[in-house]
Order: sequence, then structure tokens, then C-alpha cells
Amino acid sequence: MTLNRRHLLQAAAAAAPLAFVTPSRAAAAKELRLGIITPAGHSWNRAALQFGEALNKATGGRLTVTVFHSGQLGNESVMMQQMQSGALDMGWIQAAELGSRVPSVASINAPYLVRSTPAVARLVRTPAALKLLDALPRETGTVGLGWGITGMRVVFSSKDIRTPDDLKGMKLRINPTPVYRDFYQYFGAAPTPIPTPGVFDAMTNGQVDGLEADVEFSWNQRFDKVAKVMMPMNALFMPVAPLFSGRVWQTLDAKDRDLVRQLTAQALDAQINDIVTTEAGLLEKFRQTGIATRDLSNFDTRPAIQAFDKIWLPKAPQIAELRTVGAGLQA
Repeated sequence: MTLNRRHLLQAAAAAAPLAFVTPSRAAAAKELRLGIITPAGHSWNRAALQFGEALNKATGGRLTVTVFHSGQLGNESVMMQQMQSGALDMGWIQAAELGSRVPSVASINAPYLVRSTPAVARLVRTPAALKLLDALPRETGTVGLGWGITGMRVVFSSKDIRTPDDLKGMKLRINPTPVYRDFYQYFGAAPTPIPTPGVFDAMTNGQVDGLEADVEFSWNQRFDKVAKVMMPMNALFMPVAPLFSGRVWQTLDAKDRDLVRQLTAQALDAQINDIVTTEAGLLEKFRQTGIATRDLSNFDTRPAIQAFDKIWLPKAPQIAELRTVGAGLQA
């Protein structure tokens, strides 16, 4: 067929809308960069990847997520700075880091709020726990999207200890949050912060006498190979908060914000349920190695709670509400 001028104009008019639609769609596409300090395979990482896959599917590839694990983008303090500037879109940040910036958030790390991992799972889903995140946009320039969890933390010792009172004089590797420091100093331990990658070697060479960590991480690192005793403290846990850069959050429309919240909540629910389901099995694996395991079910925690709250309630009065809520959640 011979094309005359009219045919050419009609063809151009038909093609014009496509020429304008394609660039606008390309401009709307965005890769979200997400930083996290835990290694690949950790339950937090699996949840972050699940969130990214769901977001990619729900938006037809318009919004994608690349997860940088193992602190590839820096430690949590560095990632917080990157989110504040908008250089990093998302970060999954531990409550320890957030609590060092916002005392009210540190209340979630207070000891003996609950005494079991199933109770931890219920606590972090309560309004009292979730509203702690409300201060983050103002104080840190980030938006908190919920809580993920670890199980209750366990002390591993190269010495024969039977109760927390036996921690007196021990060099104990801890997470370097002030809440943990004050808690373990009450029992007379010498809190010793050591970067996570060096913990196993620190126990091996006697740099520390013991360490405290959650069960999932402890089994992955096989701390039973460098310790004589495992003492579940039934006191502390370390939640993680998926955060969104406030600067980047403002560039998303309302539908995308709602979608991010919804899919993050789904990923967190799966992560929390996974920890509750698998922790009992991991504890049994530890027992089967032959490591001595201490039972603290009859240990009187009241003096430790009173001493801790004397220091922390003036700084983080939210602890009182969390204790009340936690008391009704015990498994």
C-alpha cells in the first residue's frame, strides 16, 4: 500500500501517546536499596527478601528492592545517616541502635518485659510496642514500619555458672546498647563490646569469659563449641525495625506507602512466626551437643527489675506500660 501524507499523519498521531507513556512509566520505576547487618540466611534477611519479592510482584516490577546484607553499606549508625540524607531508601535497624538515639525506643529492650519467645511475638504486635516507632520521623528522619524479633537471649560461658549472680567478675561480650550494659553490670559482669564477626574468636582465645546472643545466631555460629554452659536468661530480646528514609517516603504516593506498610507487615508476621516455631528445636539441638543448660525458672528477678527501673524509668517511662502489657502476655 502506498502511504500518502494523510496516512503518515494518522500513523504519527497513533504513535504519539505511546511515545509519551513509555518515558513516564520508566521514570516511575524505582529500585529501593535496603541495608541490613545480619548475614545472608538470617531470618531478618529472609523477611527482607520476601518483602522485596512481594513488592516487585504487586507493582509489576515498578518498585524493586535490592538487599545489601552483612553490613555491606556500613554499620547501623552509618545506614541511619544514609537514610536521613536520602542516600539509602530502607534499613532494617536493631532497637539497640534506635534506642541509643531515642530513649523511649530503648524501653523495648528493658529486661523481663516478658519471659518467653512466644510472649515476645505477642508483645511486639501490641499498640504499646508499635507506638514507640511514632517518635522516629521527628527524632531520626525515618519511618518505622513495625517490629521483627529475635528469640530470648542466652548467655554462653567458658566457666561453670548456674545463675546470673555467677556473672560477677566475668568479661561478657554484649550488644553495646546502654540497656544491656546496665542490666549486666547489675550482676557484676564487665560488659565487653566486640564486633559480631569476632565473637567466636574472642571466646576461643579467652578475650572474654562469655557472651550473650539470641538462639538463632548462636546456633549458626555454634557457640556450644567454645562454651561449657548455656544459660537462657529469659530476660532480654532484640527486635529489629524496618525503616524507610523519610525523604524517600515523601516521594511515594499514598497507595505505594500503604502497599509498603502492608507487605512489610506480612513479611514481619512470617519472620516472627518462624522464630517462635524454630527456637524450641534449636534449643534442643544445643542440648543434644552435651552443653550444660541452666534452668532459671526459680530465679528471683525482682531485685534486678527494681534496680534497672530506678535508672531507666526517668529516661524511658514507657517501660512501665510495657511491663503492664507484658505481664498479661506470658506463655
